[in-house]
Amino acid sequence: MFSKAWKVVFSGLAATCAFSTANAQSETGASETVIEVTSPRLVRDLYETPAAVSVIDTPDIREGQQRLQLDESLDTVPGLFFQNRYNFAQNLRLSTRGFGARAPFGIRGIRIQVDGIPYTLPDGQSQIDAVDLDSAQRIEVIRGPSSVQYGNASGGVIDITTSRGDDQPPGTRLRQDVGSDDYYKTTAQANGSRGPTSGIATMSWLNYNGYRDQSEVEKGLFNGRLSHQWDEGQRLTATFNALYTPKAEDPAGLTAAQVEDDRSQATSNAERLDAGQEVDQQTLGLLYETPAIGAGDLTVSTFFTRRDFTQQLPFPGPSRIAYDRQFYGISSDYQQGSDVAGLPLTWMLGADLHRQVDERRRYQVSFSGVTGQTQEETQNGTTAAVFAQGDLAVTERFTLSLGTRFDRLRLSVDDHWLVDGDDSGSRTYDEFSGFAGASYRTAPRQQVYATIGTAFEAPTFTEFANPDGSGGFNPDIEPQQALNREVGVRGGFGEGLSYDLALFSIRVDDEILPYEIDGNSRTFYENAGRTERNGVELGVSWDISYAWRITSALTLADYTLRDFEDEQGNDADGNRLPGLPREQWVTEVEWKGSGQRFAALEWQYIGDLYAENSNQTKVPDYWLFGIRAGDTVRFGSQSLNLYGGVRNLLDEDYFSNIRINANRGAYYEPAPGRTFYAGVEWVF
Repeated sequence: MFSKAWKVVFSGLAATCAFSTANAQSETGASETVIEVTSPRLVRDLYETPAAVSVIDTPDIREGQQRLQLDESLDTVPGLFFQNRYNFAQNLRLSTRGFGARAPFGIRGIRIQVDGIPYTLPDGQSQIDAVDLDSAQRIEVIRGPSSVQYGNASGGVIDITTSRGDDQPPGTRLRQDVGSDDYYKTTAQANGSRGPTSGIATMSWLNYNGYRDQSEVEKGLFNGRLSHQWDEGQRLTATFNALYTPKAEDPAGLTAAQVEDDRSQATSNAERLDAGQEVDQQTLGLLYETPAIGAGDLTVSTFFTRRDFTQQLPFPGPSRIAYDRQFYGISSDYQQGSDVAGLPLTWMLGADLHRQVDERRRYQVSFSGVTGQTQEETQNGTTAAVFAQGDLAVTERFTLSLGTRFDRLRLSVDDHWLVDGDDSGSRTYDEFSGFAGASYRTAPRQQVYATIGTAFEAPTFTEFANPDGSGGFNPDIEPQQALNREVGVRGGFGEGLSYDLALFSIRVDDEILPYEIDGNSRTFYENAGRTERNGVELGVSWDISYAWRITSALTLADYTLRDFEDEQGNDADGNRLPGLPREQWVTEVEWKGSGQRFAALEWQYIGDLYAENSNQTKVPDYWLFGIRAGDTVRFGSQSLNLYGGVRNLLDEDYFSNIRINANRGAYYEPAPGRTFYAGVEWVF
């Protein structure tokens, strides 16, 4: 099946290249729209970027959406796979090309940043519960390893930019959403400018009981930015973000028998222990941009994040976790254009210095309450890096790109709970990453590129846990190393059709995968030999007319385990990497009427996947359909935006999350059936 798909893809790639070359002359005279991308750090036109990069703008982020999770905005980006939309205690899971798939909760292995502030820690963990989609203006996605740009845990990049206040009409917006399962969300936003100074503030409060028992969430979010620009082009922007989640319950994973009995139930342990988390977080960031240093552009950013976190896991034992975190750092890069042997060279140099300090505690819990403390330690993660990139324009159409980066990553634990001995220790990694690429622009809006690059991903502090029950670092786990090869074409025809086709082949050595031990509900990690990941990603957007647009994303991929034994000691060579489908297809048909009236129909197909390394439990494929629509009513300078939507229109039974390699077969987190939401936004 898959070999035939590859033949079709290669035939399509050849035909596309031939067609774009044949149309180069007609395209040259057409008006050229420059789409600038910044997530690769070397700022370029999209059609000069030798990487699979997708750009999502404001309408796709906001129009008729609940703005709860990133999957709403990014589900039509090829290569991305989302799980766990409805469990706010475990948070959204995201993977691209297999990176991030092993995380039982949250995001690992993928770089997340918002307004230049990293949401990915030095040890590789990412938290996205503080991302404010109500103020998001633009999202860039790099669908592939990016260690040359960002170092550790950069199997892909999600780069989010929020409004500065001067990039949308000034005013105030009040928004109220309601929906199924007691969903309520209230949002207020105000922005404006005075001379060279602009600002914006967004506040929201979410109450949601959830489809399953023990899945209620209460969440408050604030995001504010204040920016000032000088005549010389210098700009200083301050960002303040605050998250308060007093309640985010966790219903836990179910076995197949429990799903058959009642899909909406929580486990008895989750309810008796009141499993869930509480979060209190604040982030302050400063971004300074200036074109006035020599002949180039300088960017300097600094940030400080404080996060207090408490979580009760859904099982008795050492299952109550608490930490107080400080995460801070500084980054800078300088970009300039020069000449080398008469050829234009655009180059950049940069450095990152980031540090996390976690004061972490763990407690023993029974059904009667906390019975004692089992851990108290300080976890320190520091990354220091220097990097360089360059684009050499060999001709007006042909560009060679090179990049390199050196990271020193130090992870240490200072054990303060000495009752069971001193488990202090540290690990230091010195890692070089490299990248080489070539880009050929057959026309102003037609590009062919090829790249090869390396990436690394160290175990997180959580993944270093010793399965023998002792503290300190697990001596048997090492960073995984990836080699990425990629060929792609992107372009547009006329004013309405654009496409993005990428073929990738990735080899990962010492793949890190989770497992659980009988009688112990904690998750541990091991190096799983190696994996091979081969696939194709195709994205198409077609503005058929002013009123109609079709957007479609197709992903076909093989993720295969090599040189690995499963949990029972059986040879797992050739098994599929758990938790990942081979096929994904998402399509949205959108209609726009007069004024701001709109309607959209979306469908997606997710192929089957396996729940564990042994490939004994297959999770079936499924189709999902959804609709949303809206209109605007104007009253002079004021307006009311009315909108609503239906998710899972056909009431399909499927799973929003699979807890891979879970003990006792508790893999399944059922998703809700057909749900509704509606809202009104007053703009004045």
